[in-house]
Amino acid sequence: MPPVLPVREPGEAGVAHLSPTGRAARLAATAVVLAVLLGGTLWGTDSDFPFGPFRMYSTRADPDRPVVSTRVVGLTADGAEVRLSGGEVGLRRAEFEGQLPRLVDQPELLTLLAETYADHHPAAEPLVEVQVVQRRYELVDGRQTGEATDSVLVAQELEGAP
Repeated sequence: MPPVLPVREPGEAGVAHLSPTGRAARLAATAVVLAVLLGGTLWGTDSDFPFGPFRMYSTRADPDRPVVSTRVVGLTADGAEVRLSGGEVGLRRAEFEGQLPRLVDQPELLTLLAETYADHHPAAEPLVEVQVVQRRYELVDGRQTGEATDSVLVAQELEGAP
């Protein structure tokens, strides 16, 4: 048998009133959520999202600060560069950039990229070294000046390379 609903008076708007305990519980929950959001906004990092700022969207870059682009390259014995970033070895750029601190601490991990490249391109010339290169594009008022500098962030020579 379905429950019997209370009959309302014809002039009643159907507004339910919270008890003082219910009201206090909702206010306390709201205060906790607002405190966490405020704390995350002031001291949070990207990893605290959604309770912290997602800096990519919440901050503005300085228009006179260089833009840094990171790429991974393999070097052949004759010095030719082979691109290993951009999905060439099954790793997207954002995934790779998230691992940069780890690669700087453990450059031997770059050998895994060379092995993956060799597996996907068996006819390619073998690599002798893998480098993480950062290119800095200079800006003035948010526009490129045409100047760019490359620096090798980390490099790993490969075993068995000629």
